[in-house]
Formats: sequence, structure tokens, C-alpha cells
Amino acid sequence: MMWAQQSGIQHQVIPLDFTIDPTSETASFNPFLDYRLQVIFHNGANSYSVPGYYAADGNAAETSASAGGIWRVNFTPDYPGEWTYEVFFKKGKNVAIDDDIYSGEPITRYDGYKGTLSVAAASPNAKGFAHSGRLQYDDSGYFSTISGRHILKFGANSPENFLACSDIDGTYSYDPTKNFLKSWSPHIRDWREGDPSWQNGKGKGIIGALNYLASKGMNSVYALSLNIEGDARDIWPFLSHHRRDFKRYDVSKLAQWDIIFTHAEQLGIIIQLVTQEKENELILDNGDLDVERKLYYRELIARFAHHKNIIWNMGEENGLAPFWPQGQSHQQRFSMIRYIHDHDPYHNPVVIHTMSEPHEKDEILSPLLRFDRLDGLSMQISNVSTIHEEFLKWSNKSKENGRKWILSMDEIGPWHTGTQSDQEDPDHDTLRKEVLWGTLMAGGAGVEWYFGWHTPENDLNAENWRSRNNMWEQTYHAKSFFDAIPYPEMSPMDDLLSNKQGYCLGKSQSSYAVYLPYGGTTTIDLTGDKESYDIWWYNPKSGGEYARGSVVSVAGGKNVYIGYAPHSHEKDWAIVLIKK
Repeated sequence: MMWAQQSGIQHQVIPLDFTIDPTSETASFNPFLDYRLQVIFHNGANSYSVPGYYAADGNAAETSASAGGIWRVNFTPDYPGEWTYEVFFKKGKNVAIDDDIYSGEPITRYDGYKGTLSVAAASPNAKGFAHSGRLQYDDSGYFSTISGRHILKFGANSPENFLACSDIDGTYSYDPTKNFLKSWSPHIRDWREGDPSWQNGKGKGIIGALNYLASKGMNSVYALSLNIEGDARDIWPFLSHHRRDFKRYDVSKLAQWDIIFTHAEQLGIIIQLVTQEKENELILDNGDLDVERKLYYRELIARFAHHKNIIWNMGEENGLAPFWPQGQSHQQRFSMIRYIHDHDPYHNPVVIHTMSEPHEKDEILSPLLRFDRLDGLSMQISNVSTIHEEFLKWSNKSKENGRKWILSMDEIGPWHTGTQSDQEDPDHDTLRKEVLWGTLMAGGAGVEWYFGWHTPENDLNAENWRSRNNMWEQTYHAKSFFDAIPYPEMSPMDDLLSNKQGYCLGKSQSSYAVYLPYGGTTTIDLTGDKESYDIWWYNPKSGGEYARGSVVSVAGGKNVYIGYAPHSHEKDWAIVLIKK
């Protein structure tokens, strides 16, 4: 049986709802585990097998409904044209995690039904992800979109419990010694008329926080989706923090998360969704890939994978370590990465968060170097002076093993300090030099700022991103510099410089970027490059216009001297050499 044709727009979600007899989150026949809605969409060579989910009354974000008879599939077509789809809707014990779409008892009202979608091309006036399409992995070492646009990721790594918002249904702290729930009230003033909220004005603070971050030119947020037994103990998708509820999900809470993720997507903000914390790696199936973990990933994929701004982060500080010897094994790590990659129809990027020390990374990450399901690393580094060196190491290792990883600087040390507030460290000189520019000049894909544990607005209690305003601004200056050069085509070339404290990123016969963290000058070896170049200087701390130094141009074919900065020779400078 064919349904009437429906329509949609490329890169925009098309929801399909299916109504059957009402049930509830707590029904004995589990609506999350004992039903499976799967819809397969086809468009020429493109095929997407998209999981559906239980949506209660279909409007749970507003009603807080825990019962109803609506199941939903969210489909975001990456390509325009005529699409066909077929519905597979089954019920049966644990059928949700059975990959055989024909298994289970058919729900005859819908199972086997077919339909068509007419998808128009995205508007040329669309902005952000609505124009460029979703994030994806390519072999450049950077996040890219389907349209081929590359994106450097800059933003907030703290608070890690971003979603611990008191306006979200079912959100509470179960540990009386740890109360880090936030209202995000300092950012209510950043909410704008027409922005989303729910239930008569709830959520304005967290929506306003995203608006503020976007206003500073930032485009990423690090957010845990599960921190039971972790540091803050206030985020989970289940009905409660009790183990008995790990196979049952809070529909209205997840619908409100979806409102937040949707708004972030419209702002061009990436959600790096961190699916587990160090302390709870073993909380689902003792770390194995079994019923609880499969269902958990299926629910995340069904409810959020359609967004074009999602990065799946498989876990904070994943693996065994001396300070916490209860962690997942190599095989468990491979299994969960493979599962989320293979079951996400859109293949959103998959990364994993690292330990902070080099020897810990070596042990855990080396077996993953040839694994074609892992797209990159969410780097944690305790000693900021080693960041540039560590990025070069893992970039080279991954490239040599045939799959170049995307490397992002997501958690800086020391753990108790991180990124201090502007009040404590108004200039952020060390972080700008060692972390921000040290990362980017090594080919890193971006930086998120971690706030530490012993700062006034820290990694758990922060709810006012204005506390790091100066850091956002300096980060934006770096973003502006790199957006103006062909960084995806450039490679680290530090050895070209005579100034061994400097960094160089270049593409022969095109352009070179030089960063001098301690000022001064340098020569650059252009013996193998016969082109002539104009030289421009850029202030990494204050941004602004490019300026001429004491040497305005050089001819290649030899070791050339770039001269001195326009002023303040002692401070850090970024220099770009552009082919005439």
C-alpha cells in the first residue's frame, strides 16, 4: 500500500508520525525495547535505515506526557530529489535491538507501508548547516560538511553538565553532596523573541546561553548525556538514576533536549554529545555491548542523529588508568564505536576523549589507529606546553596508519585550573600561545575551553559564559585568521623556521602561516618554492586589521627573512605569507 506523497527540503528534518494503541513509559510491554520502528529511505544510490522512537503523545516537551500512542521517525535528507520509503514496524521481546528488520510481530496498521517524499534543494539563502549540510569525516584532518565546507570547532568544554538545567523535566541531583543544577539565569537576557522555550517560558536561560556563545563567534558545546556515578550526577536520559530504569527513557526530557539541540543547530553550534563519563564506563552491561548499551545508543541515534551538528563522543577519559582502574577494555571500546557508527544512518563523526598523560594515550589509542569507524580524538592534555608536540605526534601516527584523525583540543590541564575566568586571568596569554595557537598550528581541528575545578565558575557549576569573555574574543581572532587561509590544504612545517620557538603551517607555492609565540623574527626556508610572497602581520590578542612589518615581500628560492612586526616585537604575532 502506498501513502500520499509528502514533501520536504534538503538538510531540513521531515518527521513522520505513526499512531497505534496508547501505552506508557512504564508499561510492562516496554515501548522502548519491545517495539521497533525502522524506516528505510531510498534516493538512487543513497539509502538510509532510520530508527524511530516512542514519542508518547507527540508533544511531550510541552505536556510532560509519559503516555500516548505516537512513534516518530525524524529523517533529514542530505540530497534533493524523489525519495521512496518503506516502513518496518514490529513488536516482540527485545525486538528494538534485533538488527533483522523482519523479526518480530508486524504492527499491521503500518508494517510494510510505502511512501514517497519530494525533497526540494536547500535554498541558496539558507545559513549554516541548513545550507552546507551535516558534519562528516573526510581525510583532511578537519570536520567538514557534505557540501565540502571545512569547519574549525571552537567553544565551551565547560560545564560538562551543560544539560543539567532545572527547567528540563526529570532533571535532578541524586547526591546531596553534589548539587550543580543550573538555571542558566545569567543568560535569560540573551534569549530573543521568537526563540524556543517550553511550558510557559522554561528553557530561556539555556537557549540564551547558546545565543551568547554564538554572538562571540563560537560554534561548539561539550555536553554529557550520562553522568550517573560521575562528577555531577545530574544527567541521564532514563526515567531515573536507578538501575531498574536503564531500559526506560524519559520522553519529555529527551524532547526538551531536542529543542536545545535544534536551536544550537540553527545557530551553527556543534553539539559534542559525550555518551559516558570516566566513572560510569561500566554502568551499562558492565561495559559490554549488550541490551542496555545497544538500546542506549539506539535511543540517542533515533532522537538526535538527524541533526546536522552532532559529534558522537564515545566517552570521557575512556579506558583503564592508574587513578581509576575500572574501565572498558580494548574490545569493549571497539564494539561500542562500531555499533554507533554502523547504526547511525547519517554517519555523524565519532570521536573518543583521551586520558591526559602521553603514556596513557599510547596504551589506549594505539590499537585504534587502523580502526575505520573512529574519526578522531577529543584530546585531553595536562601539560599545555606539550600540546603542539602531542598534536603533531597523533596526527602523524594516524596518517601513517592510513586514516588521518580529526584532533580537537577539548580539555586542558591542570585539572584544577583549566581556563580561569577573566577576573583571575584577564589576558590568558599562556592559553592563547600554548593551547589555542599551539593546537591550530599543528593542524588541530579546534579548541574548547575547560574551566577547571578550583575556579569560581568551574567545570560543574558554571552557568555564566561571560566569565570567559576575553577568551572567547581571543579565540574568535584565531578563527578569523584561519578562516582566511586555506588551512585544510596546509601542513605543519615548523622545520622551515630558524626561530625554533615558532610554528609554521604551509602549502608550497600558495601560502604560509607563521606564529611566533614570543615575538622576535625568523627566516623561512623557501629553497624549494620559487614563488614571491607578500607578508602581513596579525595581532592574535586583539585581532583587527592586518599590518605591514619591516619587510613587505620576499622572493622564494632561498632562505628568506620576514623582518619585524609593526610594533611590540616582544609579544606574540601571527604572520601570513600570501603568493603575489
